[in-house]
Amino acid sequence: MILPLAKDILKVYKEQDVILLRNRVKEHAVRIKMGLVNQTKLITAASELVRNMLRYGGGGEVTVEVVSRGRDNGIRLIFKDQGPGIPDIKKAMADGFSTGKSLGLGLPGTKRLVNEFDLKSEVGKGTTVTIIKWANG
Repeated sequence: MILPLAKDILKVYKEQDVILLRNRVKEHAVRIKMGLVNQTKLITAASELVRNMLRYGGGGEVTVEVVSRGRDNGIRLIFKDQGPGIPDIKKAMADGFSTGKSLGLGLPGTKRLVNEFDLKSEVGKGTTVTIIKWANG
């Protein structure tokens, strides 16, 4: 069972909010003694997801939590927007797929950077992406 230990909720509606989010994620990662490589993977994943949230969802809310599972500590990030949603999640999770002018590595690339990845989306209602990166994982 995963237990939350600390929690921040950040509103992200403009580019400057991305910097605040990255800093908050780093603060929590350092606090739980996450190694530099895992910090970099987590912050890279967070940056990609928050930019998607801004670009496609019009911004939203990010929950940053320090979580514990037994003796393991990690960071859980929940990205929630009320944008148009993703009509075909399977297609969106395929390497090379993009609705924008990007390389299409965002969602599948992000999934590879973290230990746990969950995406839920409903057309017309929004998208929620939850990721967890364990300090020693």
